Amino acid sequence: MRTHRIEINPNVMLGKPVVRGTRIPVELVLRKLGEGATVDDLCDAYPRLKADDIYACIAYAAAFKHGGKHREEETCRTGVRAGVTG
Repeated sequence: MRTHRIEINPNVMLGKPVVRGTRIPVELVLRKLGEGATVDDLCDAYPRLKADDIYACIAYAAAFKHGGKHREEETCRTGVRAGVTG
């Protein structure tokens, strides 16, 4: 899964999932795709956005829709990466 490209940080965009290293929310990418934008359209409009980032947004939404937890979410909430103790 490509969700390593998505991060959740309470200090960035009020904790909304964003493309890592940007302030581009997953929600914005999905909304633009739903309005008919293509991957090339989004990459042109947002130069820091790469095609793999867009695919990661789709994968993130699909996993979230099906109740999947993302490691970034668990790290953000607990301060500890999922599966790591100590």
